[in-house]
Amino acid sequence: MTPLQDTGSLVQDSDAGWHRHLTVLEGWRAFLGHDPEPPQPMTAKARAMLAEDERLDYDEQRIDYHVRLGVIQTPMLAEVLRTGRLLAVLNREAVSARRGLILSGQAGTGKTTALAQLGKRHEILDRRRNPNALPGTRIPVAYVTVPPAATPKMLAAEFARFLGLPVGPRANITDIIEAACGVLTDCRTSLVLVDEIHNLQLETRAGAEVSDTLKYFSERIPATFVYAGIDVERKGLFNGTRGQQIAGRFTMLGTRPFPYAEQWRAIVATFDTALLLGRHSEGTLAGLDEYLHDRTGGMIGSLSHLIRAAAVQAIITGTEKITRAALEAITLDHAAEQQRRNPKKPR
Repeated sequence: MTPLQDTGSLVQDSDAGWHRHLTVLEGWRAFLGHDPEPPQPMTAKARAMLAEDERLDYDEQRIDYHVRLGVIQTPMLAEVLRTGRLLAVLNREAVSARRGLILSGQAGTGKTTALAQLGKRHEILDRRRNPNALPGTRIPVAYVTVPPAATPKMLAAEFARFLGLPVGPRANITDIIEAACGVLTDCRTSLVLVDEIHNLQLETRAGAEVSDTLKYFSERIPATFVYAGIDVERKGLFNGTRGQQIAGRFTMLGTRPFPYAEQWRAIVATFDTALLLGRHSEGTLAGLDEYLHDRTGGMIGSLSHLIRAAAVQAIITGTEKITRAALEAITLDHAAEQQRRNPKKPR
């Protein structure tokens, strides 16, 4: 018996919850299906009139809603969705030299969010194009990450882990790749998302071998490959012969902090109107847009965390509103706090 066991059950639907990670199929499917309606807005006076159990349930619903808050349709996200879909369409009939996409930028600029939203949009469109497919028989999207200090076998195991393929201790890389490629091809995978691509170090022997393995996956699986990583052009991803091959086949989109301008104000205003707090006055966050930019350095990830944390805190404490003082009480990531203390230059 091969160290890779039977895979017949891996494409069945799962009852896995929202907590499952995107890099396993059950988690990915939970992400796709977890889009409940937000609770009805209620004033602080109306909330106070609820029975205790009803009030606690309502607060938990709002906490869950604000925790999920944060996918804002920014121009960068729109460009990723547009470019990704275009490449996927152009690659449908390609038998070789399929084109791919790379998202590169600083940490906290929305790369992983854009990657996940691209995959979600692609899978929704795939379901529309294939309405008669049997449930669980298609896996339109695969999502993996490149582990730190990755080896070819570690990368192959990431594909197997996404699919739920058990990798035995005696399994060799050929077994793993053959099983993963076989399932992804049979299940019509047409988009492969690879996050943390900056962990791929082409100047090392292991990194070069991982790059070759990833290229082999792209040749075996008739899919569009999309990479995301931190400042990949500075990490040497395009260096040498292998890097030139990547540069010749991939479009690159950069993600960056937002300047304090109209786009930033529009993003803050979108968060402002999305809040479900009993004493929140619409326009409060919009009036703090400059302060919010100073706090976060224009990083969409830091902004999302700051507002979501303040909203949840407002529900827990019963203040039911976000003030500048409440925002000041939230500690952000180290990069944002350092940038605030040591701004590079005045705006």
